[in-house]
Amino acid sequence: MDGCRFGVVRKAWDLPFRAEAEELAGLRRVMRLHLELWGLPGVVHAAQLCVTELVTNVIKHVGPGTRACLAVAMSGANLRIEVSDPDTHALPTFVRAADMAEEGRGLGLVDGVAERWGVILRGDSKVTWCELATGLLSPAGHVGGPRVAKAEAVLGLLQLRHAPEPLPRLRVVRGEAVAIDLIADLLHWLRAHGCDPDEALDRAQTHFEAELADIR
Repeated sequence: MDGCRFGVVRKAWDLPFRAEAEELAGLRRVMRLHLELWGLPGVVHAAQLCVTELVTNVIKHVGPGTRACLAVAMSGANLRIEVSDPDTHALPTFVRAADMAEEGRGLGLVDGVAERWGVILRGDSKVTWCELATGLLSPAGHVGGPRVAKAEAVLGLLQLRHAPEPLPRLRVVRGEAVAIDLIADLLHWLRAHGCDPDEALDRAQTHFEAELADIR
């Protein structure tokens, strides 16, 4: 979604780890949590698959227990995933395996979901990387739909409590329906920007009750 007034901050991060099969579940979980915070739940499955295959490649071809590092960042509007290890000789190879093969798929799966992938050789390490399409138009943009766009417009134009003029009066029933619909839009907006809608509702309820107590 282009033209977002607020943007989503997606700061690059990295995580050193030992290349062990037991570490895969934790790495997939970390990837999911970060992508949800980045407002990119639709990319989670492909990203987890890529992490699994890139790390498994290190385990098989460099060796279990190898010190490695997972790094994730935005590359333009794409999500870039890198796995680095200290072996500059064991280069990953792309083998097209049969569709039903249980073994040997390796980078073939990465090639199937990624926009592109490759290997970078450095003085004391190599980096195997891939980039996934996110559907964004900019690194700070967000995914969403008409409800997110509506909430974005309300936040930008009315600025909630700081609207320059009061809104026109509505009948109570219609006003309630509009308010509930707006709350739903705002929850969609929060999720699209990597926030937790349930936590926001809890905080809003706490603020509401505190303000009521002050009035009383």
